[in-house]
This record gives sequence, structure tokens and C-alpha cells, in this order.
Amino acid sequence: MAWSAAQYSLFEDERTRAVRDLLAAAPRQPVNRATDLGCGPGSSTEVLLQFHPEAQVVGLDSDQDMIGKARQRLPNLTFEIADIATWTAAHPQDLILANASLQWVPDHRTLYPHLVRQLARGGSLAVQTPDNLDEPAHRQLREIASKGPWADKLGHLQLPPRHNAAFYYDLLSPLCARVDVWRTTYHHPLAGGAEAVVEWFKGSALRPYLALLDETEQAAFLQQYLQAMQLAYPAATNGKVLLPFPRLFVVATR
Repeated sequence: MAWSAAQYSLFEDERTRAVRDLLAAAPRQPVNRATDLGCGPGSSTEVLLQFHPEAQVVGLDSDQDMIGKARQRLPNLTFEIADIATWTAAHPQDLILANASLQWVPDHRTLYPHLVRQLARGGSLAVQTPDNLDEPAHRQLREIASKGPWADKLGHLQLPPRHNAAFYYDLLSPLCARVDVWRTTYHHPLAGGAEAVVEWFKGSALRPYLALLDETEQAAFLQQYLQAMQLAYPAATNGKVLLPFPRLFVVATR
């Protein structure tokens, strides 16, 4: 299930707004070592470096295309292929950033405490995950997948479960000096109508579904999805589509 750095980067300004808000809310303290888990094409890593230019920053991602683009973007930094689920830091970290990446990794009850244990004393785990599975874009996606001629191919497909703020607060509070959790809904104005909504999710939620279909099925699937998005996200008066996008934030400081 390969990623496309070019597709993901189509909405870079909108996708990186959340990481800027996340890092602005993290404790202000010296950061000598920092890791960006799921760095993608390096956009979140660049924001991390802007906040902490003195830090030794490493970016990790499981996708070769993403790592290649990140290395082109920030040639002076270290980017490595790695699996978040099995990653262990070589040195205690002052900051671990995970922007829109941990939702793809299962077993958060084990993963988050493991990440906290990679922190130096006073270090912070800063996480942002999409919290939009109940939004029309996802509900219609699941419905189309389950009812179309591709149902046999896609019926078994399930994303890792997502959890609410109380889950993360209860999980991390015994391990941390401070846990800050909040939820924000961004309303992104997208030029291009419902087609822009489809392009947005082709870079994320649509990926695992399209990966299981042949080219003919992909075209039919996307056409049905576009029709559903046209009904779910009507154009505003200026012609743009307003895409509501809830996101969950966690800053856990050891």
C-alpha cells in the first residue's frame, strides 16, 4: 500500500496547519534531540525544525517515496525508513512528533506508553491524529466499499480503531507529569468543488481501498465517490467547498 508524496502534498498548507498548532502548544523547553514519526515528504519535519532550529532532528517513515521527497526537501537532515510500531530511539528524545501518522498503527494501548518511554525526563510526545471517521467523507467511503461490485475485495478492509480523548488521558496520565488533550475541527476551503475533496482523500483514506482494485474498478469507485461528495459537500457561495476536518491532539510530557 505505497504512498504518493506528490498526491499527499497537494494540500500541504492545510495538512501542516495542525502540526504548527500542535508544536505551538507543546512545552517551551530546550530540544536537543527530536524525531518526526511518519515524516511523510518532510513538511512536518520542516515545521519541527522551524520551532527548534537547534535540535538534532531525524525523520522516519515506512514509505520510500516519502523518504525520497523528504531528503530532497531537507538534504541536511537524516531521514530513515522505519516502522513506527517497532521503532526504538537510539538516545532519549526531548521531543517525539507524530503528525497524522499514528492512526495507521494498531494497538495504541501498547504503542503510546512505548513512545513515552523513549523520552528524556521532561521530554514531550506530541501527537495529532485525524478524528473524522464519522464525517461524510468516511461514512460514504465505507458504504460505497460495502455495496459495490467490489464488496468481496473490500469487505474485509478495516482501519485500526481510533480512540477518544479520555482513552489517551487515562492511558498516559500515570506515566507523565502532564497530559494535554484537545480536539479541533478545521474547516478547509478547497478550490475545485467536490473534486478537490476526492483529491484530498486520494492522498490518505482512499489509498487502502484503491490499492485492492484494478484500474477499471478504481475509475468506477472514484466516480461513485465523487457523486457522493458532491451531495455531501455542496459548494459555498464563492465556489469553494468547505471541508470540516476534526483532529485530536495529545501532548504528553514525561
